[in-house]
Amino acid sequence: MTQNFWRDKSVLVTGHTGFKGSWLCLWLSHLGARVIGYSLAPPTSPSNFVVSRVDTLVCSVEADVRDLDGLKRSVAEHKPEVVFHLAAQSLVRKSYTDPVETFQTNVLGTVNVLEAVRQSPSAKAVVIATSDKCYENREWAWGYRENDPVGGHDPYSSSKGCAELVTASYRSSYFSADSYSQHGVAVASVRAGNVIGGGDWSPDRLIPDILSAHARADKLVIRNPTAIRPWQFVLEPLQGYMTVAECLYRHGPPFAEAWNFGPRDDDVLPVETLVKKLSERLKGGIRYRIGTDEAVHEAALLKLDCSKSSTRLGWRPRTTIDDALNLIAEWQNQLLSAQDMQSVSLGQIRAFQSLTQGH
Repeated sequence: MTQNFWRDKSVLVTGHTGFKGSWLCLWLSHLGARVIGYSLAPPTSPSNFVVSRVDTLVCSVEADVRDLDGLKRSVAEHKPEVVFHLAAQSLVRKSYTDPVETFQTNVLGTVNVLEAVRQSPSAKAVVIATSDKCYENREWAWGYRENDPVGGHDPYSSSKGCAELVTASYRSSYFSADSYSQHGVAVASVRAGNVIGGGDWSPDRLIPDILSAHARADKLVIRNPTAIRPWQFVLEPLQGYMTVAECLYRHGPPFAEAWNFGPRDDDVLPVETLVKKLSERLKGGIRYRIGTDEAVHEAALLKLDCSKSSTRLGWRPRTTIDDALNLIAEWQNQLLSAQDMQSVSLGQIRAFQSLTQGH
């Protein structure tokens, strides 16, 4: 990723009020981009979007990606050169209780973003964020590669598999390599694992549940303690997304495909191990128990093979799981000390950039 590439670029980020979207907006703004956010109101209260005052750094449009006309108007008005589509219903358990909203947001929302781009002459690079859960999960011990079949047991995973199919269809039908000289648009999808970091208050996510239980001095209830997940610090996949976008903008079709971004192999840990590691970093630690209520189906083992991203993009994880947990604890402590969280967040971005300079 070339940091000066982003200066004065017009960039649309859908889902900018969410956890990953708010961090992406902070980073892009820090690099000098002109950021337009398109999203519903923050999905949680509190939220990183509010706490880090992201609205002071971006042009924020409160709207729904399911509204095609509104999306087309925003794209036509702001003329983004780069589009990051992060807006999503991102919770597995909620997808069971509200599958209709999940499919409408994650599938039709992706259709609408690509359709708005198709009808706009400004966009050159489009990055569609799906999920590591888009793969047809076979519970095998090795990582999934980008050419493995997509699918999904639960509505969330299935909706992300569908979003991949939508992206591939639009790429083949409207943004093909053969006609690139006419349309000038390159579209890629990006797949990341369980992203963690400061500023996440999402329900039914492990790190927010741990921090909430700690703040209340309550006992944490964990589901699926042996489930293995690809935990990674939030800036790791975002660096990958931005690298892909730059390659799409500069080189076009050779990078218009799917990309995996996951952690180091030794940072793919069971849930209970992560709980114990973070507990060690929190004053007084936390107590926890294994939940006995009937859990919805979730994958027991999920790993990504990121060799393609490493070889072709020069991307690799710069932080370990211990680094990530230290950064989360630092962010949380600064929040509880009533510090300026925009400055704290930007400080973590600058520190992360120092790890990647020259790579």
